Amino acid sequence: MNIITKKMSLPNGKEISIETGKLAKQADGSVVVRMGDTMILATAVANVDVRDGVDFMPLTVDYREKFASTGKFPGGFLKREARPSDEEILTMRLVDRALRPLFPGDYHAETQVMMQLMSSDKENMPDALACLAASACLAVSDIPFNGPVSEVRIVRIDGEFSINPTFEEMKSADMDMMIAGTLDSIVMVEGEMNEVSEAEMLEAIKAAHVVIKEQCQLQLDIASEVAKANPKREYSHETHNDELRKSIYDFSYQRCYDVAKQGLADKHKRAELFGAIKEDFKATLSEEDMTELGFLVGPYFKAAQKAAVRRVVLDEKIRLDGRKSNEIRPISSEAGYLPGFVHGSALFTRGETQSLTTLTLGSTLDVQRKDGALAEDDLDFLLHYNFPPFSTGEARMRFSVSRREIGHGNLALRALKPMIPGKPENPYTIRLVSEILESNGSSSMATVCAGTLALMDGGIKLKRPVSGIAMGLIQDETGKYAVLSDILGDEDHLGDMDFKVTGTEQGITACQMDIKVDGLDYKVLEEALSQAKEGRMHILGEMMKTLSEPREDFKAHVPRIENISVPEDAIGGIIGKGGETIQAIQAETNTSIGIGDAVDGMANVEVFAEEKEGMDEAMRRINLIAYPPTAEVGETYQGKVKNIVAFGAFLEILPGVDALLHISEIDHKRVEKVDEYMKPGDVMDVKVIGKDPKNGKLKISRKALIEKPAPPTKD
Repeated sequence: MNIITKKMSLPNGKEISIETGKLAKQADGSVVVRMGDTMILATAVANVDVRDGVDFMPLTVDYREKFASTGKFPGGFLKREARPSDEEILTMRLVDRALRPLFPGDYHAETQVMMQLMSSDKENMPDALACLAASACLAVSDIPFNGPVSEVRIVRIDGEFSINPTFEEMKSADMDMMIAGTLDSIVMVEGEMNEVSEAEMLEAIKAAHVVIKEQCQLQLDIASEVAKANPKREYSHETHNDELRKSIYDFSYQRCYDVAKQGLADKHKRAELFGAIKEDFKATLSEEDMTELGFLVGPYFKAAQKAAVRRVVLDEKIRLDGRKSNEIRPISSEAGYLPGFVHGSALFTRGETQSLTTLTLGSTLDVQRKDGALAEDDLDFLLHYNFPPFSTGEARMRFSVSRREIGHGNLALRALKPMIPGKPENPYTIRLVSEILESNGSSSMATVCAGTLALMDGGIKLKRPVSGIAMGLIQDETGKYAVLSDILGDEDHLGDMDFKVTGTEQGITACQMDIKVDGLDYKVLEEALSQAKEGRMHILGEMMKTLSEPREDFKAHVPRIENISVPEDAIGGIIGKGGETIQAIQAETNTSIGIGDAVDGMANVEVFAEEKEGMDEAMRRINLIAYPPTAEVGETYQGKVKNIVAFGAFLEILPGVDALLHISEIDHKRVEKVDEYMKPGDVMDVKVIGKDPKNGKLKISRKALIEKPAPPTKD
């Protein structure tokens, strides 16, 4: 067993180690990455042969957090890890986006990279180590890979940057970014922040890259000592015909150039014209050539089309839809688009991208419980993004929610979350649902814009409205480039960058960037950020023409929420034996009641009601239990007879407060039978005359309020 270990220290003194040669030795590559007592096992396996007809990179990236890593049982009936959580899926996406561009373009063997959290100290966040582990296991394998790549989390706490902070440190951060890069350049950025400037964001990226380069070098150092990784395996996954490639290029390039130069806004019309060029070329081939070489026509034509479109942008300054580089597509929006019982809605359209977003307001009973191996939390702001096939004019099967839908929804959520007011200003659990009805680029940013308008339409008092924009880049081998605002779907596919930025008029709230070229200059990134700000402000201005500020009040049919703080020792009384008290209050008042955890001896009780009458009654009952009224000696109360006994009667003089009316206090004259004076349910005025010194029970009198009859006169 040849165990190799390499270590490095982060700026904060934390140590990271990479070990190979001990675990999972039958995988093509395996490593254990450790920081503190948090350990991730990463493995990489790739098939030698390629499946027939595969002309792409079939990469699977999987990340799982084992419950045993934190000494927990999985939830559910089977007590076994099942489908991945949203947090695990988001980590998979982060790693996949960093790895995928670095595989050779002609490598098509099915490849699987798996990362498993085997141990957690509940202090160090494992997702910051996942990409390092994934790249390292590829580095020590013989799988062709143009890495290494690594990723770090960088946050800002009290104005200072920190790399790979603890869970506790994260609570006070105003910037949270995951940044991936190689020795030479940044390849991926994603994060959320509390209205930071473009310069501050760029500073964070540069600071992160310093550590990323050290982690990349660490991978090179350990790989250099692994015999299997030197050299990488040989492969031949593509068959090419240079003569056919040249023929297609010569036939198609200028024709594609001419179509691109037209600047057609209709994507279907553009696709039709480009498709006609390809069909015209196929018509020049013999039946024999098509049988033998037909599978190459598609990729070769795409290459010619891509080259032509990119030259039109760089040389003619004309984009596919005819816009200038910094021009935003036409925008229209409506707030309150949906009638009926919808709590808030907005329709946002930018070019051929459209989002219909709805707002639903709920109580604490509607929070989503997050119960993973590491994460335990109650989420009171949810955003779901749906991308049906009809949005792109396609007919295809729909299965479960895709990783893409989860990722886009998360980006929009992170963009809006800093602007959602906390309690008590916003007592509701919020759910936004974005239905993408049309898509031609940047549907996640349309979701941010529609989400802002839907929240304001629903009466949520946002701190400030948020807009978003997707930026693109086209750059040639000479360094000539064009930064594109509000990119189309085709510009994303044909371009070198997809950079989404969201924010308010005061700063950035979230970002997501994927870069497809090596060695992107920070000057270009700075220009992209500046141009993105201009675009965001333009989009925000158009949104404000529709709705400039939140509605004064919630819609009439929105359920209302009230909160009351109660002593911890009152919780048992509110719930009652077996929950009978709280269930009775909810059923009789048509309300939902949630009780939070006690803090410093007090707990919050939330009442969620459809009608004011029910709200008032529920609040009255809870108040009576939590803060029972007290009767004062000498005061008069209206009592209700509850029970008659031989020596008197028990009356309820206040809600939950009973007192004894002794038989001697019923009347001035001698009373023989109590039931001759009253029966259960009768109401009468009584006066509190004292307390029993032995048990503290209240004593009341009826006769004290009755005029004493005059003594009989003597004849």
